[in-house]
Amino acid sequence: MWCWHSQGKSEKVKGKCGEVGPLAFSLFAFAVVTLSGCALFAPRDEVQLKQATAGELTALLSQREAAIRTMKGLFSAKVQGGIIPIASRVEGALYYRRPNAMRLRGFTAVGSELFEFVQVEDQFRLRLPTMGRVLYGSPSDMGEMGKLARPFQLSVWAMGGVLGTGTIAKNETVTLVEEGDRYRLEIFGPSPSGAQLLRRRLWFERQTLYVVREDRLTESGAVEATIQYEDFRAIGDGRLLRPFKIVLEDGRGQGSVQVTFHEMIPNQPVTAADLAQVSLR
Repeated sequence: MWCWHSQGKSEKVKGKCGEVGPLAFSLFAFAVVTLSGCALFAPRDEVQLKQATAGELTALLSQREAAIRTMKGLFSAKVQGGIIPIASRVEGALYYRRPNAMRLRGFTAVGSELFEFVQVEDQFRLRLPTMGRVLYGSPSDMGEMGKLARPFQLSVWAMGGVLGTGTIAKNETVTLVEEGDRYRLEIFGPSPSGAQLLRRRLWFERQTLYVVREDRLTESGAVEATIQYEDFRAIGDGRLLRPFKIVLEDGRGQGSVQVTFHEMIPNQPVTAADLAQVSLR
């Protein structure tokens, strides 16, 4: 082995470079622990979980909805399982104006228009250039759309997590359940018979109190869709946080959609032409 002498030279010798006694070794070990022990044994900072009531979370949802007056956005969507029978990859544009005007446009990767979906108050229009079809109706009755009704209803729900349109209505009631580092807000709404049925579940991450998951339920209580909200980023003046990634799983097993936003521009002028309201009918 190699040993260093005080002259700064080294030579190869047999055996050990001097014997290190138990006391010297103990002092050496103590010095190492003293220098690094603070990092080794320092207690980890505990995750601070915020406390909130059902009323406070309900008010928070309303505040976040009110913070978005208009929205323009660009996004990409990856579709699996044929949930949208038009294309598996879509480049899209979103236009929104409170309280209930929204336009979604979808394009292929080379810029060919796939669809235009416009919803204003209780009316919608779906234009499909590739099929030469234009469909009209009400969001509560999309029967005319046939198989196309499902994917566009899911799309509207997914965008609600960005726009804040899924707030608690006046005829809805809520209960709050604590689940470790999350809160689960259960939302009940009236059925045709007048009974209150569980309609939605919202999971709030308790460090930020942002909604990270949403379940939409049928009247029978089955999960109609599960939506995950991820990658929260600041937009506008930096005081608003919105999810730039949305993953939607169809509860009927028809597939999934992953929406990734590239840009969001809140609270800038959105015209009637942007929303295509001029030709809604």
